[in-house]
This record gives sequence, C-alpha cells and structure tokens, in this order.
Amino acid sequence: MKEKCRILLAEDSTILREGLRALLSSNPEFEVVGEAGDGREAIQLTEKLKPHLVLMDLSMPKTDGFDAIREVKRRHPETKVLVLTVHRDEEHVITTLTMGADGYALKDSTHAELMTAIKNVLKGNPYICPEISEKVIEGYLDGRKTLKTSSPWMTLTSREREILKLIAEGYKCREIAAYLYISPKTVEKHRSNLMEKLAVRTTADLVAFAFKKGLIVK
Repeated sequence: MKEKCRILLAEDSTILREGLRALLSSNPEFEVVGEAGDGREAIQLTEKLKPHLVLMDLSMPKTDGFDAIREVKRRHPETKVLVLTVHRDEEHVITTLTMGADGYALKDSTHAELMTAIKNVLKGNPYICPEISEKVIEGYLDGRKTLKTSSPWMTLTSREREILKLIAEGYKCREIAAYLYISPKTVEKHRSNLMEKLAVRTTADLVAFAFKKGLIVK
C-alpha cells in the first residue's frame, strides 16, 4: 500500500489549523501528523515527526515563518515546505523562496488550488499561486531579484527579525534574552541596530514596522 504523505501544520490560528486538518484528512493520500502554533514549535516537531511536508504560515508568535523555513530546510532539506499565507507582496514572496520554501500559496485559495500546490511541491516542482504577479516570479527565477537592495527589510539579519518580532509582541529585554539564550546587553545591541537600519526612534515605530511586514497580527 502506498505510504501516506505525512503533513505538519504550522499555523497560530487554532480555527484555521482545525479547518486545514479536516480538509487534508478527508484525502486518503494525506495524514496530518502534527500541529505547531509558532515557528519554534514547527522546527521542533519537524525534527521529531519527520513529515514529508510542512504547511507553513508566516505570521506566527515568537519565531516567525521565515526563520522556521530556513531552519527546517537547513536541518531537513528533503522536507518540503509550502507557505500558506495572506501576504501577496514581492518582499514576502522573494524572502520565503530565498529561505528555501518549495512553494507559495494564499489562504484564500480554493480547495482545488491548495491540492494542486501540495501535489506539485511533493513531486519536487516549485509552486507559486497564480495570483502572485508574473513579474515577481520571473524576477526570482531568472536571478534578477527585483527587490531593491536598499530595502530596510532585506538588510535585517535573521536574529534581528526575531528580536524585532519579540519586541513588537511586547516582550521586555530580559525576557527576550532568556527566550533566545543570549545576554540582555546583546538584545540591546540588536535593538540599537534595528533602529539604525530602519531609521526609527521609538519602540512604537518598531512595532509599526513589524505590523506592516506581517510579523505580528493585531
């Protein structure tokens, strides 16, 4: 008997996870083996459960989808990662593909579109949903990277994005340091670098930027 495709759901919304589980479980070819509510848990469960596919949201608590994608693909390059998100802009698409994602789909896709995305990715075929502009796709695939190199978002390191997200979620310096196993002084240094790179002066400005980029959802 053909082995079922083992799928891990990485999505912070319980309702959406339940809906996706029900949808995927109705297909005899798929088995949902686990659910993660944030990026760090997605990394840990991928390590533990060895899924064939991770269905990955981008805007999740603590560790976002971008860093989760990078870490999952670094540890398990054979595991396919299909992004399922609300974000349609060029920066999100290019960044996720650069991190190693195998496909990019939107949350307002139809059932048939999602099935097409999953099956293509499992076969080793890169998938980008039709709604994403051809300009973005072509710009990535031919190596031109249409994003401007001066984009503040693209200059942030993985650690800086992680700290930006935690600051925006309301965590204090010492709490961030404890969570990331680094010193409070290091956190402050990263915070200073963030403000310089993003040309902002206050924590409120950092929160606004994080919200704009989909790192947090109000």
